Parts: sequence; C-alpha cells; structure tokens
Amino acid sequence: MKTKALSVLQKVYGYDDFRPMQEDIVLSVLSGKDTVALLPTGGGKSICFQVPALVMDGICVVVSPLIALMKDQVENLRKKGVLSAAIYSGMRKREIDTILDNCIYGNYKFLYVSPERLKTDLFLERFKRMKVNMVAVDEAHCISQWGYDFRPPYLEIAEIRKFHPEVPVIALTASATPSVKQDIIEKLKLDAPKVFIKSFARKNLSYAVREAENKLEKVVEILQKIEGSSIVYVRSRKACKEIAIALGQMGIPATFYHAGLDKEMRESRQQDWKLNRTRVMVATNAFGMGIDKPDVRSVIHVNIPENLENYYQEAGRAGRDEWKAYAVLLYTENDLKILQERAEQAYPPVDYIKRVYQSLANYYRIAVGSSLMVSYDFDIGSFTQTYNLDLLMTYHAIKVMQEEGLVELSEGFYAASTLKFLVDQTQLYEYQIAHAKLDPLIKILLRTYGGELFSDFLKIYEEKLAKVMQVSVAEIIPLFERMDQLGIVAYNKRKDKPQVTFLTPRYDAGKLPLNLSRIKERRENSVEKAKSMAQYVKNNILCRTVQIQQYFGEEHDKGCGICDVCLQKKKNLPAIQEKIRKRMLQSLEEGEVMTREELLEKVKAPQDDVISLELLRELEEEGQITTQADGRIKLETK
Repeated sequence: MKTKALSVLQKVYGYDDFRPMQEDIVLSVLSGKDTVALLPTGGGKSICFQVPALVMDGICVVVSPLIALMKDQVENLRKKGVLSAAIYSGMRKREIDTILDNCIYGNYKFLYVSPERLKTDLFLERFKRMKVNMVAVDEAHCISQWGYDFRPPYLEIAEIRKFHPEVPVIALTASATPSVKQDIIEKLKLDAPKVFIKSFARKNLSYAVREAENKLEKVVEILQKIEGSSIVYVRSRKACKEIAIALGQMGIPATFYHAGLDKEMRESRQQDWKLNRTRVMVATNAFGMGIDKPDVRSVIHVNIPENLENYYQEAGRAGRDEWKAYAVLLYTENDLKILQERAEQAYPPVDYIKRVYQSLANYYRIAVGSSLMVSYDFDIGSFTQTYNLDLLMTYHAIKVMQEEGLVELSEGFYAASTLKFLVDQTQLYEYQIAHAKLDPLIKILLRTYGGELFSDFLKIYEEKLAKVMQVSVAEIIPLFERMDQLGIVAYNKRKDKPQVTFLTPRYDAGKLPLNLSRIKERRENSVEKAKSMAQYVKNNILCRTVQIQQYFGEEHDKGCGICDVCLQKKKNLPAIQEKIRKRMLQSLEEGEVMTREELLEKVKAPQDDVISLELLRELEEEGQITTQADGRIKLETK
C-alpha cells in the first residue's frame, strides 16, 4: 500500500515524498481505520484523503461547507485527469441528477457535497448505490457547537454511515480545541479512530501584536521593513479599496479583493498577486481559502478577528515555503471594545431572527411549505433597505438561521454556465430542422464541446460562443433559454452573486423551530472566544506561539524565540539576569542554606529555566556560592 500511495503522489501530484505525518495518515485510511487529522493551514490536508481515494477502487465522498474550496479542488483534480464533481446550492435538480448518475455508473473518483445535501432523498438514494471507498469530512470542526463555525447538517454525516458501514471516515481540520476534537469523534461516531495532531507551532512564523492609532502608517512601515508578497486583512469592503489605493500612492504595488467584485476582476487580481505582478493584496476574509501561494512573507491584520481559530488560519497563510515570515496584528483599545460588542451582537434576539425570516419569505414570495433547497440571488443591501432592517443585525440573524440548518448564505462565488443535451442525436437533428434559428448555435456547441454534451453537464462560456457566431452575448443568451424551454437542453445560467438557499420547506415564521438553548450556548461561546482573542492581543508576557499552542490544547512552555514577546525578552535579558542574580545572593545572605528548587522558588524563577540555572553555575564558578554534599546551596563567606 505504501508503494502504491507514493506512486500516486509522484505521478498525479508531482511530489517526491510525503510531508511529515501525511504518510501515516494516508496509511491509516488505507488500512480501513477511521482517522482524525488536525493539520495546520498549509499542512496539505487534501493529500491525506485524495491519495488513498485514488489508490482504492470506488469513489470518495467529500463533505465540505465551502463552495469556493469545493469548486477549486474539483477543478484542480480535473486538471490532473481525475474525474470529479461537486454538488452545492444553486444547482438545478436535473444537473444534480446527472452528476449523481455519473458517480454510480461512471468512473468518477471524487464527489464533493455540501453538508445540507446529505439528508435529501435525491442524494441518499444514489449514495446507497455508489461504490464508496471512503468518506472525507473537511472542516470537521463544523460538527461541534463549541467550534467557531457550527453547521447542524454536519450531524447528518453519522446517519449516512449506515449505508456503507465498512467504509472508513477521515475527519480533517486545521484548528480544533480539545473539546472540539472530542466532539468530532463522538458526533461522527468514529470507531476507535487514529488521531494525528501536528504541532500548532510554526517555527518560521514570527507573530507580533502592535498598538497603532494610525494603522495605515504602521502598515506602510511594516511593508517597507519586510520585503515580498503580503496580504493585508481588513473587515470592510470600503477599507479594502481605500488602503489599496493609499498604498499604491505611496509606491507599494497593491490591489484589493472582496466578495462584491465581479468574477473576472477577482480572478485577474488573484492571478496578478499569485504571479507577484502585484505585491500586496488588501482583502476581507473572503480571500485566501484554498489559495496555495507559498512565498507570502507577511500577513497583516488591520482589525482583530472574531476568534483565535480564524486568526491562526489567516495568519498561517504566511511562510508556507518554510522561509521566515511575519504575522502582525494591529489594534487600538477601541478595537478591543468593538471585538466584545460584536461577539455579543452575533446572536440577535429571537423575535428579530423571526422577522428577518419572514422578510426573506416575503422578498422572494415563498409560500409556506415550498422552496426546499431552492436558491435565490441575494443582495443584503437591497433586502435590508426594502424591509427597513439593520444590515449587521440582519447578517447575524441569517448566520444564526444557517447554524440552525434553516437557510444557507453563500457569499460571492462564481459558477460558470453549464449545459447538457436532453435529447439524443436523432431528435436533436429534427429540432435543428424545425427551429432553423437555433441550428447555428447547436452546430457550434457540437463542434466546440463534442458528444460529451449528451452525457454530462459541461461548462460553457457565452462570450466565446457569441464571438464565434459574431453576435453579442445579449443575443445568444435568449437562444439558450429558448432551447431550455423547448426541452432540447438543460441550461443553467452562470451565477456571480451571493446566494441564499432555503434548506427546509418554508416555515410559518411564528413557528420557526429554533433551538433556543443551543443559541444561548453559542452566544456564550462566541463571547468566550472573543475574550480569548483579546487576551492574546494584550498578553505581552507569554510567547505568542505558546499562547496559540495552549489555546488548542497543546502543552508547551518553550518560547519560539522569534515573536515580539520573545524578542523583547531577549532585549531585556541583561537587566532580568542582574535582578535574579541579586535576589539569589540576598536570599542566601540571611544565612539560609537551601536546595536549588527552594532557592529558585524564593527568587520567583522557573525551576527549569535556562537563565536561572546558568546564573547559579556562574555564581558557583565565581566562588560566591557552594553546593554542599547534600545538594543544598550556601553563600560563601568573604
């Protein structure tokens, strides 16, 4: 198995060997064991389930909540010649039908699904008939209400195991506290799983926190000191644009990225940054997920993230090439107040949540009992203006509804148009004769995409087809829509806007089934996480890396030596050493004789601290103290 796995890694991915821990995880899955893998951002999680899935016969079902990441991984696999597909909100039933059939009868190796799909009859009936070789649960922390992105549909994963009880499950996440890790094991009903946890320490990543009233000035200062590619994270779209423009005016090549930009602009800016044509990407947290750029030298946060999990993931996008990199968090005292206020506001009153739900139903004219798994374009600005709602509270209310499994909000992803012929070639020829206006378009489709259009939904690009036909895009889209109406093709028009999807048939808002005790616990959890984030910002005594390790349950007390706290300690070392030295001599001057442990405790120095032990050795060499035969220390008389 090891030889096969290594062969797949080399042939499909082009890597000579596995990274530390990847091989052990791959072999665990190949041996049929349930497995938990906690690998930090950039640790190569996808390899851990993709390689064993390619070694084994059958298809791997991957559960993921992130549409952009699903699409990205499917495209990357297809480029490698591996047949893969994804099902997510916004897709029409017949397209999902075709994909699921291909996963049963075709030679597909990966099916990515959003967790909301797991309990639908459409999925379950086909899942039972698939030759599944494993189930991979990405972002597995979402199963835990103690995590930072709880998703109730993840609880359905344990239910689908009964259809393929012999198949191993691998749960993967980049960040999980001990309670979340235990929750993952229990909620997924993993059977004596092998658990792999890679250290949360990043030896090459220097963390720093800086108080700064003029944050733009501080960003410029950092970028002038640290050369190379950078990400500057901000909270608002407005700040993205303003900071990027200001950096450009100061001679630092920068652009900005957020979910509100159209697809072409997002892609071109991302590409310019990846190829180092643009040095700095100023972005909201919509940017970075799934982007594997190894040479990012700095990640600067202009605002404090909601929790340490988010901060660790975002900061961890620096230095994936193992070279020295920097993660700098800027703050003001007012930011700490805002952090706490936002945590408390993240769970609006229940009456407000119900009001937003009712407004959504009115906005889209949805009757009670309808719209199960139906998606709608969603402009939160227009929606809140229409119903006189507070924008931020409305956003939080929709997030709570998502946590309760009622709706899903997909923020700004691009899905190209897809098309499939619904008739055979003979019937198609008859349509061409009967509808002469459609004949040129059908011929171009067949010439461009071939016979595969009869068996699978393929991405099509209206601009390219319009150019070939020498017509405008505005002229060609009605032709596709006409063919769809006639039943010749299934045409799914491209999407480039946020989507809101109803995950259940629409309820009467007054009877909305909200789990009030869970919402209360989640609110308290959100506030606690904000407190932990604030403690990280304000704690300038304990090494930053050690603070992060301890938060994630990794026992460690040795400083990294490169964060702002450790560097400050090194700077202050001579003064600290002299202070401890004086305390030691004063303690022994009183005529006391004591053990090393007693002396170190009296001078308030750690028992195994290298500095303290070195000072004792120096004092003995100088003849100022003596260690007696019984191990006790005394002051030498002059």
